[in-house]
Amino acid sequence: MADSDVRQLVIIEAPSVLGLRPSGVQDLPTALLGAGLADRVGAVRAGRVEPPPYDPRRDDDTGVLNPDGIARYSADLADAVGDVLDSGGFPVVLGGDCTVLLGNLLALRRRGRPGLLFLDGHTDFYQPAAEPAGEAASMELALATGRGPRPLTDLEGRGPLLRDEDVVALGFRDAEESAAAGMHPLPPGLHAIDLDGVRAMGAAAAARRAVGRLAGGGNDGYWVHLDADVLDDAVMPAVDYRLPGGLSWAELETVLRTALADERARGLDVTIFNPRLDPDGRIAARLTECLARGLAARAAADT
Repeated sequence: MADSDVRQLVIIEAPSVLGLRPSGVQDLPTALLGAGLADRVGAVRAGRVEPPPYDPRRDDDTGVLNPDGIARYSADLADAVGDVLDSGGFPVVLGGDCTVLLGNLLALRRRGRPGLLFLDGHTDFYQPAAEPAGEAASMELALATGRGPRPLTDLEGRGPLLRDEDVVALGFRDAEESAAAGMHPLPPGLHAIDLDGVRAMGAAAAARRAVGRLAGGGNDGYWVHLDADVLDDAVMPAVDYRLPGGLSWAELETVLRTALADERARGLDVTIFNPRLDPDGRIAARLTECLARGLAARAAADT
């Protein structure tokens, strides 16, 4: 690829906690940028998309915290991501909670039919009745596939943002917990590789299978969503909802490198890492290193 065709990595800060609570994940962009992420990957910074004010009251109509705020924020974030896409860049969105995924997907949905590689320790397929706090950060995959309150499943009248068959969920380990809580199971058309499945085939093979599934479908490229709690709790304790087990740093790096090296990858978001639970910054530095190695595959694919 000629130098003029290289897709510049562009960092967008998206410190929204509208789908969770102001626990500290809003500090993720500052922590990773402070650890040198932009310099490590040669990225430019496109600024911050600030969220509307947080309302701690659960909405009576939808059963969700901040549904109107999330819908507005999703449109604003989609504008910012869309500007990067239209300029030929590769957006790297630093959340915030997992609801920033909706804005990222909306940007792609405005331009076609998106796919999604969903890297998360949880499947986040709750409906409001089963989510005790009404946190949409436990619902974003359900919302993106059209399941849940209409204000969040039909953004701009473009819902659902995703078709089931255009999603691969990889690395989750919450089946027992989510079933006990009454979460709806993942639909059969959505491809799922849980943590045991990743271990059975190996991270590299699992990642290749996921990318092959996404690249072989009818979508117009895929987004990569990374929730930090997909990592092993032993190495990533700086998250709000902890579960034993998870991917190692090496496994996550392998998955990211495989996913981001494919030309159909359209962007990446990083969510849920809570710097307030990392007082000495060591986890932020290690996460930055992992992301830099994964994004190096994106840069290599464009040269």
